[in-house]
Parts: sequence; structure tokens; C-alpha cells
Amino acid sequence: MQASAPDGQRHWSPHALGRWIPGREALLLVLTAVALGTGLIAAAAGAVALAHVAWAAGAVAALVPSVAWVVSGLRSGRAGVDLLAVLALVGTLLVGEYVAGALIAVMVATGRTLEQAAQRRASRDLRALLEHAPRSARRRTGDHVESVPVAAIGQADLLVIGPGEVVPVDGRVVDGLAVLDEAVLTGESQLVERAVGDPVRSGVVNAGSAFELRAEATAEQSTYAGIVRLAQEAGAATAPVVRLADRYATWFLPLALLMAAGAWALSGSAVRAVAVLVVATPCPLLLAAPVAIVSGLSRASRLGVVIRSGGALENLGRARTLVMDKTGTLTTGRPAMVEMVTAPDRRAADVLALAASADLYSPHVLAASIVTAARRQGLPLVLPRDVVEQPGYGVTARVGERLVEVGRRAGPPPQAAWARTVHNRAALDGAAIAWVTVDGQVCGAALLRDPPRRDAARTLRRLRAAGLHRLVLLTGDRPEPARQIATMLGLDDVRAEQSPADKVAAVRAERERDITVMVGDGVNDAPALAAATVGVAMGARGATAASESADIVLTVDRLDALADAMEIARRARRIAVQSAAAGMGLSLIAMAFAVAGLLPPAMGALLQEGIDVAVILNALRSLGAGRAGARRVNPATEFLLRRFSAEHETLSAALPLLRDTADLIASRATPAAIEPLRRVHRLLTDEVLPHEHAEEAQLYPALAAPLGGPGATATMSRTHAEIDRLAARLGVHLRLADAAGKIDDDQVEDVLATLYGLHAVLRLHFAQEEENYFTLARDGAPVEPPDAVRESG
Repeated sequence: MQASAPDGQRHWSPHALGRWIPGREALLLVLTAVALGTGLIAAAAGAVALAHVAWAAGAVAALVPSVAWVVSGLRSGRAGVDLLAVLALVGTLLVGEYVAGALIAVMVATGRTLEQAAQRRASRDLRALLEHAPRSARRRTGDHVESVPVAAIGQADLLVIGPGEVVPVDGRVVDGLAVLDEAVLTGESQLVERAVGDPVRSGVVNAGSAFELRAEATAEQSTYAGIVRLAQEAGAATAPVVRLADRYATWFLPLALLMAAGAWALSGSAVRAVAVLVVATPCPLLLAAPVAIVSGLSRASRLGVVIRSGGALENLGRARTLVMDKTGTLTTGRPAMVEMVTAPDRRAADVLALAASADLYSPHVLAASIVTAARRQGLPLVLPRDVVEQPGYGVTARVGERLVEVGRRAGPPPQAAWARTVHNRAALDGAAIAWVTVDGQVCGAALLRDPPRRDAARTLRRLRAAGLHRLVLLTGDRPEPARQIATMLGLDDVRAEQSPADKVAAVRAERERDITVMVGDGVNDAPALAAATVGVAMGARGATAASESADIVLTVDRLDALADAMEIARRARRIAVQSAAAGMGLSLIAMAFAVAGLLPPAMGALLQEGIDVAVILNALRSLGAGRAGARRVNPATEFLLRRFSAEHETLSAALPLLRDTADLIASRATPAAIEPLRRVHRLLTDEVLPHEHAEEAQLYPALAAPLGGPGATATMSRTHAEIDRLAARLGVHLRLADAAGKIDDDQVEDVLATLYGLHAVLRLHFAQEEENYFTLARDGAPVEPPDAVRESG
């Protein structure tokens, strides 16, 4: 049953009825091929007249739509390669060279069919944007609450927003604390809180308990409706893609006409002029580009990249500017716990285990991150009792015999020195804080932030190598974390606190300077994606609206798929140009023979078909891998990558112990500091060094082939040696401290340098390995060791 509501209607372009219906090109190809085949059979049987009729019918069948295409091109100010095809078809019919006309007809139909397959686009009517918008709302009048259509909501109406509901209009909170998921507007994964009197924009989701909202605008005047309009307007402003063939025709067309006119003038024979037009018919242009582009589309789809049109692939291959959203594009889009900071008398593992146990039943995204961090460290979790979740504050639960609170402090934050350290680190790293209170005493704080994708830096380097000259970050996030990401990844420009309208304006400005690609994943990115020359959506976990507005959708949750797509696009376009240039060169030689009267129309048409075959075979090289995806590893190496990546997760969580121990020694180098130093040494000798030695013996040799030789891991091997040296140095200091019963004053400076040095070197080393090596493992790599690894292990 179809909905009849206005908001369920599709938006049709006014010129849609005049489009050539998809599938009609294929019918034309069948008709012309049947006409050519029928004529050949009739000619072989001696029925020459019937053969001529069949061939002429095929030529006429192609001539009619070709004239329509030429007229359409002339109306838009383009005289494309179709004009040569029309002239050649008319010429063959006038001089009686019917078989040549039939061959040209098949060529024209083939080129158009391939081009239609390459340029057909999926729907861009922003259906998902409209589906997200609420259709009704609950309006309260006195003690009465009624459900009304959103169109009936007026300014000053009092609305009740229940848990999980979408806010229908812009307004202000009048009762209760609003805990909102604003990802649909800002792209940010962290929940935000709005107290009484704070503004709330339409389109956001209530992630907490019910609250009341005073409407300040109608649905049509509200933020979300504005986003829909922006996406529609930006999509309508996108200029049509100029065909690759038409760009080359700007010089080939007048040259061919000049040579045909010269042949007629010199010889006085119209047949000779038609022969020139027949071999000048731009088969390489009409066939090479579509074949190369369609082959590139097929290659990209096998790597998890859906490119919706040949025009998008061609523009991607010519792009020079890349504009990116932050959350979910350059970052994972999921908060992760980066550190558990504890009071001096507490162990981080113990506090994390209590916090994760209390958070086990919480649906909050930060709670899930804490639980995930505890499980990765293999900590034992206990099912909580008497769980109470306060929206905007956190969870209170009984874990065993202890009362544990996790979340925002209801009272003032603790003022101890370690707590001030928490605030400083959170400000420096752009992290959120979840305080952990046990039996009324604040004993720890979890720092959580949205980390960069492991493959982000590597992908951006590949994109620069592929020809992108300008990388820009647009985000609705705060300036500090945005600048950190931009600095880390070496971006050329960063703009923070951008609204959807700001993003559209910025993308349009970049597009005026050069061909621009925009990458995003949220509904708030949909207008900017539509405004770019090429919009790319992170479709694996991104919003449907972004995918609907995008020209390219990455169906795998890996940013490096964009680099694969860029390399494929550039290779496909390069092959298309090569094929077209070679084909046109051969056609020019044939035209010279036709001018001299050495090549009649029928033979010219056959020769042109031979050129077509060669051009198509060359264009099919776009199906090959080329350089895109060349650095793939075998299953045994994939297993090693995943194994050492998992070990990194555990070791990274333990690295703060080095810095905390150094901080303790710097503040008071007492005998009590020997035990933390001993724990650090045990961590190094029992876990870190065996991990590094195993990488050196197993992983690095396996990576030599895909990375181009053992030299590719040489710098990492040098870092392993430095880690070994520093760990041994720390062991000497520990033996001296044990002998003296304390850390002597003359040891403190070198112990601190060693601890801080190890902390920095290990963090950098882990990041480099994750960025350069671990990203080589494909999604879904095996978790069980292959036979080769099992036998060697």
C-alpha cells in the first residue's frame, strides 16, 4: 500500500521525461546486430537486394536516435562525436554503401549501450533523509497529551519527547534533562546534554529519558528540513559530466570534416568523401572510453567500492582536492578508552574491572567502550546488582560488596593532584572523562576519545601520490581535536564547528577552484556530498542519507578503499585516453589512405572494426589490478598481522604504567617506588620484549615480499633494538636500587629519561606498525592460524 502523504512523494526532475529510457540502447544494439547478420546471410545466399535492405534498415535504425543525440548536444552547446557518425550513416545510405552503414550502426549502438551502462546512476532523491524525519509528535495541552502531525505543530507548542524519539522541530528544553544523540546533524558520536532553557535542534534523537520541549519553529522552518533542502539544492546545482569522447571530438571532428571535404574536392567523388567519414567515425572514442570506464567500475566493485556512474569514476580520476569529515571518516566513529588514570593507592586494572562490571548493562556508548577495554585486557567482570542509570550522569551499581559509580560527577570533581592530571590530559587529548567512584571515594577516571583510523595516514599518503594536491578537513567538532587530527595526518586546511550549510559553502568554494571530492558518513554530510564534484560516503556504518547523496559508496569500513578507488579511476581514465589516442591515430592513417582513394567505404568499415577490437582489448586492461590493491598478503601473513595487532591492544593498555611510574619517581624517589619500577621491568621482560622478538622473527620476514623487500622494515627493526637497549638499562637500574634499598639520587635523572623514553618510543612504534603494517590485513581475515603458521609455530 503506497503512502499518499506529501512527504512520501518522490521528487522528479522536470527534464526526466525527455531522457533516453535505460534499456533502449540495448534494444538498438540487438536490432543493428540482427540487421547486419541478416544481410551477411542474405549476401552469402546470393540475395544481394535483400542484404542491401537489411543493411540499410540497420543504418536507418541507428541514424534516427543518432540525429536525436546530435540535436540534443547542439542545444546544450556541444557538437560531439555523434555528428561524425550521423554524417557517415547518411553518406553510406546516399552512395549505396549499405554494408558500411550497417557496420557503423553496430558500432554506434555498442558505444551507446556501454556508455549508458557506465553512466546510469542510482536514485538520489534523499529518501533516507525524508524517512528519518518524524511524521507525528506528542503535544501536551494542560494535562492532556495528544499525537498530532508534525505539520500541525506551531510555535510555542509544548511537546513531549520520549526515549528514542526524533525531535520534530527546533525548540528549548522546559522540563527535564535532555540527553541527545546529535550525530545526525554534527556527525559526533558522543552524546550531549541540554538543560532547561537550552536550545535543541530538530532531527536529533533523544538518547535519555523523556523531556519536554517548547517549539520555537514549525517543522518546515526547522533545522532538519533545512538540511533536506540544502541536499536537494546542492544536487540540482551539480553540473552534468562532459563525455570524455566529446572533449576529444573538439579537434577530431573538424579535422575529419576537412579531410572529407578535401577528398571530395580533389577527386570529385562523393564515395571517396564517404570513405573518409567511415574510417573517421570515432569508434575508438565511442567504444574505448565506455569499455575502460565500465571495466574500472567492475574492478572497483570487487574491492568494496560502489561507483554509481562512469562520470563519477572519470571525475575521481581527475580530482585534485579532497574534503573530508572527521568523525567516522578519519576517525573510527566509536569512542575508545585510551587510558585509566587512578589514585596513587589504586591499580588501573582493578579500577577498570570494577567500572566495566558496573557498566555491563548500560546502553551508553561510553560504557560500551569501558567494557570493551576491560575485555581486551582479559579482566574478570562481575554481574552488577541494583543497577541505577541516571541520564546525563552515569551508572550506579553494586559490584560484589562494593558500590561503584561510573560517569559524570554529580558533585564537584576531586581536587587531588592526580585528578588535576586527569583534567590536563583530557584537555590535551580532546578526551571525555568518566569518573569511577568506589564506596564513595573517587579512585579513577577513564579517558575516552574517538581515535583516528589506523589506515588514515597511509591512505592519505596514497591519495597524495595518486594526484590529490589539497586535503581539507571539515567538521562540526571543536577546534582542538580537529587540529590534532589535521596535524597528525598532515592536512592542508582544517575548519571546525561547521554546520551543514557551512560545509556546503566550503565544498562549493573548493569546487570552484578545482575538481573536488567530498568524503563523509553522516546525514549532516549529505548536502556537502551532493555539492561536491564527486561525493563519497562511508557506507559500511554511515548514514543511509549520505549513501543516497553520494556518487561513490565505500561498502567496507576501511578508508583505504578510497585510495583503491582513486588508483582504479586514474588507471581506467589513463587506459581510456591511451586507447582513444591509439585508435584515433590509426583512424587518421586510414583517413589518409581513403583521401588517396586506396580505401573504399566497405573495406574502411571492416578496417575500422579491426581497430575497434584492438581498442576494446586494450581498454579491458582496466579490469586488471594494476597498482590498486597490489599490497595484499597471504592468509598466513594475515593471521600474523591480526595476532600481533591483538597483542598491541593489550600492551597499549599497559603503557601508562611506564609514565605513571616515572611521575611517581619524579615526585618522591622513596623505597616504595622500587615496586612500581619492578612491575614496569616485569611488563617489559615478560610481555613487551617477547612480542617485539616474535615480530622480528616471524612478522617482518613475512612482510618482506608484499612491502618490496626486507629494507621496508629496517627502521622498525632499529626501533626494536632501541627498545631492547632501554629495557636492559632499566634492568640495571632496578638491580642497583634493590642493592641499595632505594633509588639513589644519582639514578633518578637517568631512570626518568629511560621510562619516559620507553613510553614515547613504544607509543610511536606501535602507531607506526599499526599504520604501515596492520592495515594490510583485510576485513574478515581468519582468526585461526593457517597450516603454514601452525606448523612453523
